[in-house]
Amino acid sequence: MVAAGRRGRGGGAAARADDTAHTGPSATVVRLRNRAVATLGDRLRRVHAIGVLALQAGLAAALAWLLAHEVLHVAQPVFAPISAVSTLAASVGQRLRRTVELIIGVTVGVSVGDLLLAVIGTGWWQLALIVALAILVVLFLTASAAVVLQAGATAVLIATLSPSVGHLEIPRFVGALVGGGVALLVTAVLLPLNPLRVLNRAARPALDLLSTQLDATAGALAEGDAGPARTALTELRQNKDELRAFIEATQGAREASTLSPVHWRERHGPVARYAQAAEPIDRAMRNTGTLIRRAVSLIEDGEPVPKPMPEAVADLAEAVRLLQRQFAVGHEPRQAREQALRAVGRAGHAYREGVGFSGAVVVAQVRTTVSDLLVATGLTQDVANRLVRRAFGELGRSADTNPDG
Repeated sequence: MVAAGRRGRGGGAAARADDTAHTGPSATVVRLRNRAVATLGDRLRRVHAIGVLALQAGLAAALAWLLAHEVLHVAQPVFAPISAVSTLAASVGQRLRRTVELIIGVTVGVSVGDLLLAVIGTGWWQLALIVALAILVVLFLTASAAVVLQAGATAVLIATLSPSVGHLEIPRFVGALVGGGVALLVTAVLLPLNPLRVLNRAARPALDLLSTQLDATAGALAEGDAGPARTALTELRQNKDELRAFIEATQGAREASTLSPVHWRERHGPVARYAQAAEPIDRAMRNTGTLIRRAVSLIEDGEPVPKPMPEAVADLAEAVRLLQRQFAVGHEPRQAREQALRAVGRAGHAYREGVGFSGAVVVAQVRTTVSDLLVATGLTQDVANRLVRRAFGELGRSADTNPDG
């Protein structure tokens, strides 16, 4: 029996080993294939997102070379396409500034390099002195890393190549002007970015994060389960990348709508509204963090949760979604305002039904977050506060007969 048992166990182990030999590699292949598909999808999305940048860079480099070589007759116009690509490599919204920095850096590098070469000549220690002095002069004028890089690189070129290549400073300076100017021409006129699309792509993750965590918190309050709210709080705290991308996109959208004649009409309309929303949305996310933290305490402490309270939080999540959708199509976000004020009305009714300490804070944070969202829709802070106070009182009192506020 024992032997049989051992043989049985041994046979089972052998069978498992045999199964592993047959299924293990295929399972590994499946996992690798799934990972490769996921990676391929990520790569394709990345290419799609920056495909326009690649086209802009290629076009700008070609035009800069043609202009410098064929029109201005620069013999070796290598600096022009380099300057064009360098300008386009800057973040969207920083390209005009990058062009100015490029020209300043080249000017300082050329000036310092030419001056010192005439006085101290060439050599390894002269190179060190020229580069160090060029960087120090730039640091005195500005703290921009881009200017420092351009000044140092130009000083190196002047100190090392000027003895063998005459008048190097002229093509270097012309290259900076031509490359930067062509890069701006490409982004503003030939292949302009759509500022609303730039904003939508950057704002969507931040607003999705906010609405999703508010929905999770509303569910946690309705079910009396603090777990989803704790998870929502953790997720919301990891929002720095989304907010930074959104803020950078507002700069890019302003630049695109200012430089591009195609989008001039949008700079005082949808783009301006959308761009001005970044700061109040940042505040709304921070106030939502306090709301969720207090919702966790409310549930854990066993405080009363009036039915309108989770409904108010769910209404707030819907207001964020409406804000995103209406901004995306360039519409005045009136529906988002109405939905946000509906959330305040339900919060007022919850307060009158009776809440504990943490519940009162949740209600207060609903009011504060709605005020932030109203400012994000383009209202002034005073008007937003007045509408919130009115909705909290009037809609709260009428909630029995009109649940929609």
